[in-house]
Amino acid sequence: MDRTQEETELGAAHATDGGASGLLALTDWRRRVFDLYRRAREAPASEPAWATWREGRDELFRTHEASPIPIAARRSYVSTPFFAYDPAARVSAVVTDAEHRRMEIGGSHGTFGATRVAVAGFELEGALCSLDLFWLDGYGGGLFLPFRDATSGASSYGAGRYLLDTVKGADLGRDDGGLVLDFNFAFNPSCAYDPRWACPLAPPDNRLSLAIEAGERAPA
Repeated sequence: MDRTQEETELGAAHATDGGASGLLALTDWRRRVFDLYRRAREAPASEPAWATWREGRDELFRTHEASPIPIAARRSYVSTPFFAYDPAARVSAVVTDAEHRRMEIGGSHGTFGATRVAVAGFELEGALCSLDLFWLDGYGGGLFLPFRDATSGASSYGAGRYLLDTVKGADLGRDDGGLVLDFNFAFNPSCAYDPRWACPLAPPDNRLSLAIEAGERAPA
């Protein structure tokens, strides 16, 4: 299994370690994550809908055999800390075509092949922002959007967070023709919980100067 096939969200760096049982556990994990996001898409954007997603995610982290939380720490795990819910942290981004650029995204272990395919532009806190959208080489492809901001390394995980990883279900859909980017749902890569996981990290063009106090904070 090469690096691009290892991990891009809650994936498979160690999936084959447990043989068929490990692969079945990973399949079940992804099925449950898809369902969490499906329910979030179907519900009106609100703090209760976000809280339901959080609770489901915490339950998976605590109890599921494919959790990125090390086995020894799962019993004591309660929840990853979050910033308070902020309705203004949800935006509808305008996606524009970009010259396709094949690149290797730096990661916690090695690099990950991806192609920059588009740019998502939006306004947040009165500032015009843009983030590159990537199509992953590994797994079955899928849109991938990692980012860093001014909280990274302070109150949030230093290597950045993810907004989209569609091949794993992390996708809030579209709204009025735009791509929904809800930073309340920003989540840490698996390597934030266990350094054995291999995760692609935000490249330089996806680093925002704003302090986005929404979504997951650095793990305790």
